[in-house]
Amino acid sequence: MIEYENLFLLNEPFMESYKESFSDSLNKGWFILGNKVSTFETEFATYCGSKYGAGLASGLDALVLALKYFEFPEGSEVIVPSNTYIATILAIYNNGLVPVLVEPDIHTYNIDPQRIEEKITSRTKAIMVVHLYGKACEMQMIMDLASRYELKVIEDCAQSHGASYKGKKTGTFGEFGAFSFYPTKNLGALGDGGALLSNDFDAITKIKALRNYGCHEKYYNNYIGINSRLDEIQAGFLSVKLTHLDEINFHKKKLAKLYQEGLKSDFILPALNEDFDDVFHIYAVRHPKRDKLREHLLANNIRTEIHYPVPPHQQNALKTRLKGAFPISELIHQTTISLPISFYHTTPQVEEVIEVMNAF
Repeated sequence: MIEYENLFLLNEPFMESYKESFSDSLNKGWFILGNKVSTFETEFATYCGSKYGAGLASGLDALVLALKYFEFPEGSEVIVPSNTYIATILAIYNNGLVPVLVEPDIHTYNIDPQRIEEKITSRTKAIMVVHLYGKACEMQMIMDLASRYELKVIEDCAQSHGASYKGKKTGTFGEFGAFSFYPTKNLGALGDGGALLSNDFDAITKIKALRNYGCHEKYYNNYIGINSRLDEIQAGFLSVKLTHLDEINFHKKKLAKLYQEGLKSDFILPALNEDFDDVFHIYAVRHPKRDKLREHLLANNIRTEIHYPVPPHQQNALKTRLKGAFPISELIHQTTISLPISFYHTTPQVEEVIEVMNAF
């Protein structure tokens, strides 16, 4: 069986370093907001080309706190892609704000910059872009729009660790770059975790207070905060894995190249462009008979995933809130299938997937 993901095999090369880091934390007896968190914050910000970082409990919290920082008036609008994972939209609602959905580009699956301007109103305060599947958004046009309309830009980088647009890494274009370290990510922890990046020292300082009950100093609260802290043990694991992130991304790019060159034209493959350095957190192809294709692969001992089966506006929690038609998003959600592309997958395994795919 070729599994879609196996977290033991994914992390096996790093186990000894993980054990050393864990033992160090255990022996020191410091588990919340210690040296390992501050070290990782600096290391990750430096890797991405940003000045400052704040470790958080999850990627969702990173999005929530990024919006919370600005203290937008209740009911303000935030532009967001219509085909994103629901977390992006939950962050908007959890701040008392209104998501305004914009359709994606059918080729890149990222928000279509050409469609943003028509959705901007006097109530619009921010654009929340999502670098989906490991491909950066077309940030030049988006940043130009944001500048023209004086909008804030928050980047959801949950799937784009190390990806770049025109040589600049995701998470460094807008006011904040929000990251998830969920275990399946290219830079994944052994549990939940997240971070915000910013070039603004005062902004990160406030975020670090907001994540810690709203206080800079224990028991003295400056803001209405929350508890969202990356713990020492996970930070240590992430520092270990960060030293291998380029290696992980390179391996996934190599497997993606095999798919790109080996799959026949029946399948709609990821669109590649020299301006974009994709890291393929997810390798998604599209096919009109997606469900039959998935059954065919499973019958041949190949497991796949669907990212994501239901678009946000059709989710039970949101379908009475999100009005409008989003046919491009629906088409993507109905036809996309994610193929095995983990760090532990081998060239022969991917070649087997290609052979079975081409026989469909």
